[in-house]
Amino acid sequence: MSEAHSHSHLWPGVPLALGSAALFGATPPLSKLLLDGVSPFMLAGLLYLGAGVGLALYRLLRGGQANAGEARLTSADIPWLALAIGMGGIVGPVLLMFGLTLNTASSSALLLNLEGLATMAIAWLVYRENVDRRLLFGAFAILAGALLLSWEGQGIAFNLGALLVAGACLAWGLDNNFTRKISAADPVAIAMLKGLVAGAANVGLALASGATFPAATTVMATAAVGFFGIGVSLVMFILALRHLGTARTGAYYSLAPFIGALLAILMLGDAVTLKLGVAGLLMGVGLWLHLSERHDHEHDHEALEHEHSHVHDEHHQHHHDGPVSEPHSHWHRHAPMRHKHPHYPDLHLRHGHG
Repeated sequence: MSEAHSHSHLWPGVPLALGSAALFGATPPLSKLLLDGVSPFMLAGLLYLGAGVGLALYRLLRGGQANAGEARLTSADIPWLALAIGMGGIVGPVLLMFGLTLNTASSSALLLNLEGLATMAIAWLVYRENVDRRLLFGAFAILAGALLLSWEGQGIAFNLGALLVAGACLAWGLDNNFTRKISAADPVAIAMLKGLVAGAANVGLALASGATFPAATTVMATAAVGFFGIGVSLVMFILALRHLGTARTGAYYSLAPFIGALLAILMLGDAVTLKLGVAGLLMGVGLWLHLSERHDHEHDHEALEHEHSHVHDEHHQHHHDGPVSEPHSHWHRHAPMRHKHPHYPDLHLRHGHG
């Protein structure tokens, strides 16, 4: 069976991933500005609290209901959510904030490309998600740019700041793969819980270590950065995971460091060096290789039962007793089918490759 899709395989996953990257990419240089009056632990906590509280207010304005047509989190999702919160909401942000105190914002922003590599490597090696040569070549180009940023005179010298940023990227790579496991559920609920739990934990750790709350204006500014740069960005990222899979969402997300480096140069006056330019060029080549990938072959969909937000497209041809709005969410069954179209490893396409 072969039939054409009614829309590009790039839509809506790629725009969601790139939008998420742009919002998150602005976070490091803005955080660098805020670090002047806030301890790293406290800043990490306030950023995530801003995301969690902002999304909670959004749900409150909707009457406290979950997003229309979205599946609810279940008890089986809790362990994956807890792992995602621990790695991505507590460990990652704290490492990044401390790294920013020891590194320039522009270099730190470009080093965040390592998150995409960590995400892709874990998805490929641990979860066996398909990664082709084009993605691998792009990954090597990005890695070459990241290594160039750490070149000091006679060789590679990862200072403590760079190592902390790299550690944050590894934590977020794990987080992204854990979040993939629950990406069929309401993304606003996932991001809200992540923000509230991780934010409260980091603020608590900051207070226990002797930090104090900054001025109210700084708290409000930090909360605003957290809401957009972490909360809204995470919601878009989770939606992208549904359509692209973990490896490719991580690859597209590699745009984030370019946004951060550009803002750091414009806002903080970081120097535009030859090393920074060449590293950016290498990373740009890697991103282009990721963006220009086209995965298209005849494939089988095995019988599958699950719940997620959907419309009645070619993959969702099931019966309802009465009229329904779209998108909607309910437990449904996919019958086996075979066809060909450009695709990514989304919620329904987890087949192997020879």
